[in-house]
Amino acid sequence: MAESKDYYEVMGVPRNATDGEIKKAYRELAKKYHPDLHPGDKEAEAKFKEVNEAYEVLSNKEKRARYDQFGQAGVDPNFGGGAGGSPFTGNINIDDIFNSVFNDFGFGGFGGMGGTSVHHTSSNMPRRGSDSETSVTISFEEAAKGCVRTIRYEQVDLCGTCHGTGARNGAVRTCPQCGGTGQVRISQRTPFGLVQTTRTCDKCGGSGKVVDSPCPDCGGSGRVRRSCNIEINIPAGIADSQVLNVSGKGNAGTNGGPSGDLHVLVSVRPHPLFERRGNDVWCEMPITFAQAALGAEVVVPTIDGKVSYMVHPGTQPDDVFKLRGKGIPKLGGHGRGDQYVRMTVEVPKNLSAKQKELLQEFEGIGEDKNYQKRHNFFDKLKEMFGE
Repeated sequence: MAESKDYYEVMGVPRNATDGEIKKAYRELAKKYHPDLHPGDKEAEAKFKEVNEAYEVLSNKEKRARYDQFGQAGVDPNFGGGAGGSPFTGNINIDDIFNSVFNDFGFGGFGGMGGTSVHHTSSNMPRRGSDSETSVTISFEEAAKGCVRTIRYEQVDLCGTCHGTGARNGAVRTCPQCGGTGQVRISQRTPFGLVQTTRTCDKCGGSGKVVDSPCPDCGGSGRVRRSCNIEINIPAGIADSQVLNVSGKGNAGTNGGPSGDLHVLVSVRPHPLFERRGNDVWCEMPITFAQAALGAEVVVPTIDGKVSYMVHPGTQPDDVFKLRGKGIPKLGGHGRGDQYVRMTVEVPKNLSAKQKELLQEFEGIGEDKNYQKRHNFFDKLKEMFGE
C-alpha cells in the first residue's frame, strides 16, 4: 500500500456509512468494473482490484476502526497493524489475582479454633496458551469452491534464544524461597485461631525457578510476540462470518503447556451477479421482449461457468426457473444447492411507428389458426425486436 488512498472515496460512501451502505456500494461498483463484463479492459480491472481492496478493509469492523484512526498504516502489515491479532492477547492469570486478593484479606477459612489451612493450585503447573484471532476476506467463488490462503497474524511464542526459560543461555536454578514449588506457606494468628495459607512465591513469581541473568531477547519472560504466516484450507461452502479453528496455532502455553488455537473469521465479498440464500444461488436473467414472447435459447452464468437454457414461449416477468445442482456445495457434507434464475423482461422504449403497428397486429392476431400467417408474423416480430 505504498500509494495513499481514501477507501471511502473509492467506494463513494461517507465516512459514517453503515455496513449495508458499504455492501450496496460494493455490489454496484463490482458489477460496473467486473473483468468478466469488461474483457481486456486494464483500467476496469485496476478499478475492480481497488474496489476489492477498499471493501476488504471497510467491511471488517476491526480493520475499519484501525483505518479510521491511523489511515493505511493501521491496516498495512508492514506497519504492524494488518491482519494481526489484538494487542491485548497477553496471558493474565485471573486465578492468581483472585487468590492474591483473597489471601491479603485473610479469608482463608474459619473452620475451627485450632487453625485451618487453605491451599491453592500451584501457579507453576503447565497452562494452555490463549487463543489468537485474525480474519481473511475471500471472493464469492472461493467460498463456493474452497481455496487455500496464506494469512498473516500476530502470535505469542516461546523465545527462540532461551527456548522459553527466560534465562541467558538457558541457565536457571531452583528458587531458594519456595524450594521450586512456586508457593510459600504463611501462618496468620486471628481471633479464630491460627490460619495457614499458601500464596504465590514473590521471589520467583510462582514459576519455582530463579533467573539470575535474563535473556536479552525476551527480557526474561521466555515469550516473544512475532508475526506468523500460515497456510489454511478454506472448505467449499463456507459462509460469510463463519469462523475456522486452527488447532495449536494460537499463543504459546506456559510451563510446558500446549499452545492455544487460532480463530480465523472468514468474510465473503458479495458478488455483482449472484446472491447466496443458504446453499442456493439466485440471480437475475435479462431477456428481450421477443425472447419472452417467442422463446429462445439463452446463456445463463453459474458459479461453474456458463450454461445454455431454453426459455419457454410466453415467459412472464419475474418467472423463476431452477438449475438443479448448480448452487453452493454443502459444508462438510455431500451434495449442493440449486440455482434459481429470475427472468427480467426488457420492455422496449421509444417504439417506432412500425413497431407500434406490429404490436397492434400482435394484439389482434389472438388465436388465429392459420399457421403460415402466424409464422410470418413471428418472423416479423423477431426481425423488428431482435432475438
